[in-house]
Amino acid sequence: MDFETIAFVASRSPAAQEALVRLKEMYRHVDADDADVVIVLGGDGFMLETLHRRMANPKPIYGMNRGTVGFLLNKYSEDNLLERLKEANIAVIRPLKMEAITDAGVTQHGYAINEVSLLRQTRQAANIRVKIDGKVKIEKMICDGVLVSTPAGSTAYNLSAHGPIIPIGSRSLALTPISVFRPRWRGAILPHTAKVTFEVLDHEKRPASAVADMMEVRNVEEVHITEATEKQLQLVFDTGHNLEDRIFAEQFPKTEDY
Repeated sequence: MDFETIAFVASRSPAAQEALVRLKEMYRHVDADDADVVIVLGGDGFMLETLHRRMANPKPIYGMNRGTVGFLLNKYSEDNLLERLKEANIAVIRPLKMEAITDAGVTQHGYAINEVSLLRQTRQAANIRVKIDGKVKIEKMICDGVLVSTPAGSTAYNLSAHGPIIPIGSRSLALTPISVFRPRWRGAILPHTAKVTFEVLDHEKRPASAVADMMEVRNVEEVHITEATEKQLQLVFDTGHNLEDRIFAEQFPKTEDY
């Protein structure tokens, strides 16, 4: 890929700020709105924040890990950055769109790169009706919550809730219950075109919150989730270190797990 102009952005961590200073000294830096590619220095949380901030004016984003896990980022290296960018691969991510309707009749919208989740707000389990494309699939699910995950987010909250890992190119979504009591159900893999609706039953007694990545809407009655076909985000990865391979590898045990 030919990226002639670069913008560097960094989280507030000391490691990211130190890297920002060094890289700006080594490479020409421009404003993010004028750049061909945005270089993100931080962890997965800061990468998600940057992707959300750039959603209105999307740019290819290349992350370098100055955080902890760094699943969505490349390894940190200050050397040969322009050459690495030229040989890099791009993964296309399509976020989810959430429409949450509260018990006060207020409708709020949000986007999720990882997942949209519905979570109980109190000590009592939530009662949730699940619809797919307008048809009831589960009349009442007693659980702590339920989520819909993108392929990129399938190794995050979805995985910890025992949901399936989904390859990036599959154009599928994961529908995963969270600590479900009844019925005994482990979730489903849906086509990316599916419209998912969650209805909160007994919402006055058993309130629930809807969360789209970092945005939370409390006391919801109904949540609609679809793929945001009008949005398309590009993550840039070093050759041999692409997101597709990493997500595929997460399906198998590591050597240290033996």
